[in-house]
Amino acid sequence: MVVNLSEQYSLLSDWIGELRDEEVQKNRMRFRRNMERVGEVAAFEISRQLAYEEREIQTPLGIVSCKTLKEQPVLATILRAGLPLHQGLLNYFDKADNAFISAYRKHQRDGSFEISLDYVSCPELENRVVIISDSMLATGASLVKTIQFLREEGHPSEIHIVVAIACTVGIEYVIRSEPHSKIWCGAIDDELTAKGYIVPGLGDAGDLAFGTKVQM
Repeated sequence: MVVNLSEQYSLLSDWIGELRDEEVQKNRMRFRRNMERVGEVAAFEISRQLAYEEREIQTPLGIVSCKTLKEQPVLATILRAGLPLHQGLLNYFDKADNAFISAYRKHQRDGSFEISLDYVSCPELENRVVIISDSMLATGASLVKTIQFLREEGHPSEIHIVVAIACTVGIEYVIRSEPHSKIWCGAIDDELTAKGYIVPGLGDAGDLAFGTKVQM
């Protein structure tokens, strides 16, 4: 299942527009906050598909039956660009367990790249709902490699993928590799350059959120 959260008119469209806007991008704090907002919207939409149970709550004046989340999910993100989006998810799933993965493109002189996965920290994943966030879904290679590694640590009952901007090529690759995952996108673009960048996209989300880096 693929959900394009921009298909329906909402404030999300404004935030996606600001994420793409070169002038607004100069304000790093606003860029990070808009990423958080996308994560918050995705968290709410995902929460509508999770399992709930009735629980009796004691109020100052009596007892009431409330629907409460049956089990907390695991929120996983790909460092570093995924951190603001992850924070948005965590703002809503504030009791969730968390996982962090260092997966990045290791570029070669000819312009090609391979996905390097250097660091993973995660809780128990067996039969858990896992929500993986990354700012961009371009080729899909880093997300697929991350999911494959997490599956070696346990067997999640559900996998949700949350991205601000996705490319159709990357979506197709993820669906082929992980057909049972659900993808939640802030917006979907159709073009991917030869170097694996989304057009029109929004640029390098990690640099825009945290500053430029030395290319390794």
